[in-house]
Amino acid sequence: MPSVEERKRVVSVEEIYHEGGPVAAKPYRRASILSVIKNPFAGRYVEDIVGFSDDLKPLGLGMARALIAALGGDPKAIEGYGKGAIVGAAGEIEHGALWHVPGGYAMREALGGAKAIVPSAKKVAGPGARLDVPITHINASYVRSHFDAVEIGVVDAPRADEILLALAMTTGPRVHNRAGGLKASEIKGVDGLR
Repeated sequence: MPSVEERKRVVSVEEIYHEGGPVAAKPYRRASILSVIKNPFAGRYVEDIVGFSDDLKPLGLGMARALIAALGGDPKAIEGYGKGAIVGAAGEIEHGALWHVPGGYAMREALGGAKAIVPSAKKVAGPGARLDVPITHINASYVRSHFDAVEIGVVDAPRADEILLALAMTTGPRVHNRAGGLKASEIKGVDGLR
């Protein structure tokens, strides 16, 4: 498969102190890391593309580690995650789907074996497009306090022959969470759901 050609990387970190209620003792942090790469399949239909997913694994692991570092460097502080891709107009949605394995497994590995499925969003769009990357708890998808999204995008990407790849992580429940449901303290951690 072709080599991965990265054009740029963007890291963003938010600190949320309150949403109109009392100021949190510790801010809720959510962050994203984006990598803009050349799409080796742009402009043509290629039947066998799955091998490129393997080529993306080192990029995914490097991005996951850099994102943890941006959030303070302690993998144990990370409680939520998600991933996404925006494919440039000369590509197809399936090219973004190649990010599922290298993006998701990289975060699980970097976080010490997180159990929940990594939620994902993807689309085909032009430069400046935005994408809401869904977030769930790293060990149990049904923990409502951690349902969130991180909006991502880059003003000049993806160009028609590029793919924008994204990973997102958060450091806890939403500020002022009071939606009920399974609590993080009640996770059994057996099936990635509860």
